Amino acid sequence: MALADQVYGFYIPTVTLMGIGAHKELTDQVQALGGKKPFICTDKGITGCGITEQIAALVREAGAEPVIFDETVPNPTDKNVHDGLKVYNDNKCDMIISLGGGSSHDCGKGVGIVASNGGNIRDFEGVNKSTKPMPPFIAINTTAGTASEMTRFCIITNTGNKVKMAIVDWRVTPNVAINDPLLMAGMPSGLTAATGMDALTHSVEAFVSTIATPVTDACALQSIRLISKYLRAAVAHGQDMEARDKMAYAEYLAGMAFNNASLGHVHAMAHQLGGFYDLPHGVCNAILLPHVQRFNLIAKMDRFAQIAEAMGAKVDGLCERDAAERALDAIMTLSNDVGIPSGLKGLGVKEKDLRLMAENAQKDACGFTNPRCPSLDDVINIYRAAL
Repeated sequence: MALADQVYGFYIPTVTLMGIGAHKELTDQVQALGGKKPFICTDKGITGCGITEQIAALVREAGAEPVIFDETVPNPTDKNVHDGLKVYNDNKCDMIISLGGGSSHDCGKGVGIVASNGGNIRDFEGVNKSTKPMPPFIAINTTAGTASEMTRFCIITNTGNKVKMAIVDWRVTPNVAINDPLLMAGMPSGLTAATGMDALTHSVEAFVSTIATPVTDACALQSIRLISKYLRAAVAHGQDMEARDKMAYAEYLAGMAFNNASLGHVHAMAHQLGGFYDLPHGVCNAILLPHVQRFNLIAKMDRFAQIAEAMGAKVDGLCERDAAERALDAIMTLSNDVGIPSGLKGLGVKEKDLRLMAENAQKDACGFTNPRCPSLDDVINIYRAAL
């Protein structure tokens, strides 16, 4: 393809509010979007720590009546989406507010796309399958990892085959994204580590993607710098508001990168672990990241050298290959420092399931932009190395 024939999109929310206290702007945003009966899609953990009621109170200040659905599960399923849809329809809701991490945002996206378009959430697997716009949509983030509060990605587990469906559709991009580190301060250290490594995976995969652009490169590299500098502090002391704030920016920048440059085989493979074993997505990404990137190294050696430098590795005077290897070392060191498990076997992953998961990973849309094309045996061997 000639260079002149290459056209790239760039997708982000219309409005993004960042910084300490940003969630208090919700009242104005609900009024601006005209919501009268917002559907708040969240989970029991968020409700249990009092955040759901804080958000509901702000909705009431806008003169609207919130309807709370806090049944979102980790790795939300098609059933979870349709349970939420029933609540949305029964209460004649007219707006969606997703509150939480990636699971709540994805569930909210699933509810919204079916509420507008009809059918079953399974109908929308793939790219741009919807034809009608979502209801007005505000996403309030409580973790620094998935970036689902600002992306066109929606990941839902198909309970029929235990495969995570990748729904990639510009219409599911929230109108408003809110990232307030105050809402992230209560995250436990393990979740902080997993979501932070998820953000790092987004940035690394976007930076070495086959459709990376100068715009996504800038976002990815700055995200890598911030994560390398602040994730350890956020894990060590959750009330460190500087670290929380910088990690909120880092995960958003990572989202800007992968939302437009897409991802790679880390995600393609992690989705199978989440769908098959219901494992936490960030942990799966973190374990797989160095193994997949070792496979990718020969395809983008110059870019891995830049990743090493962004992570603070000493690369002066090194040849490109040695500098690139430093990136893998830096990823492993950060993962170890924040307490990510060393392998998949400890999470219950079994050798007998590797081939089936690899076959499904080869069909996952996220793998299409991986910088090196793996065979089925390559994917099995990467899983095996990560055990």
